[in-house]
Amino acid sequence: MPQQPCFFMGSEGGVKAAAIACTLIETTKFKGVDSQAWLTDVLNRIADHKIDLIDELLPWNYVADE
Repeated sequence: MPQQPCFFMGSEGGVKAAAIACTLIETTKFKGVDSQAWLTDVLNRIADHKIDLIDELLPWNYVADE
């Protein structure tokens, strides 16, 4: 019997969330952004970030705070 990815992620929703996370991390690498620094910064900023400006935090628009 073939193994299904959801067995390793807990659910189909877990698989989708993992795919999104992996896509974002790989996009940071493609754009030349330090993925660990990006993720740390985004997690620190997201709670106070305006929802209509959330696209600023995506890897293809990301600019680190100086």
